[in-house]
Amino acid sequence: MFLGTGTSHGIPAIGCTCSVCTSADPRNRRRRSSIHIEAENYHLLVDTPPDFRDQVLTFGVRRVDAVLLTHAHADHIFGFDDLRRFCFMQDMRIPVYGSDATLADMRVRFDYIFKTSFWSSTVPQVDLTPLSPCAQLGPFTVRPFEAPHGPMKVWGYRITYKDWDIAYLPDCSQVTQTVLDAVRGVDIMILDALRRKPHPTHLCLEESIAGLQKIGARASYLTHLCHDLDHAQTARELPDRIHVAYDGLILDKHP
Repeated sequence: MFLGTGTSHGIPAIGCTCSVCTSADPRNRRRRSSIHIEAENYHLLVDTPPDFRDQVLTFGVRRVDAVLLTHAHADHIFGFDDLRRFCFMQDMRIPVYGSDATLADMRVRFDYIFKTSFWSSTVPQVDLTPLSPCAQLGPFTVRPFEAPHGPMKVWGYRITYKDWDIAYLPDCSQVTQTVLDAVRGVDIMILDALRRKPHPTHLCLEESIAGLQKIGARASYLTHLCHDLDHAQTARELPDRIHVAYDGLILDKHP
């Protein structure tokens, strides 16, 4: 399930009266980007954006067994504190995985979580854990891969369950050979497509389409979209097998 498909401002953007921000099409309402994957009652979350509380309430997410972080930018982590409700309900510590750089940033930005003076019910009970190149999280096989996000590196994830294979890369400025090698043969590819104009740290629509055509997944979905891109209009422009994601979209079978 796509919990959010928007860029850092979200849609509608504060103070904006453009046609997308004022659209009546619910697919143009975009929370900050995140996905939730469930199989065999194991619930895997990718990123905890500022809209995390609204996302899980709106879309009925009642459990989180593990969290993958792509990177530590505000629009991908600033709902992190709301994990404490899941820790309390589930009576468990939740493992949180990311690159060494991301986990180091989390310890600084959420330092209060790791101070022992706080009562356990007042902060998330989490374990920041480096992820191996091929990890088994519940029924999922998870393989992280590195991608450029402007001058920094972020992680995308290839997640496999039985014969269902998906890759998620919401922030990316170039589909490198490393990315192509990591996602070769996936059934579903989810990729950044920020806006129509080029951007220094994100793929624009044209670049995203070109990258997805190189990847050649059975089905591809655009995410991390700003208000340049109206859902219906953009969908009409896309090649076969490339789609515009929207908040609440569920992918529950092979394309």
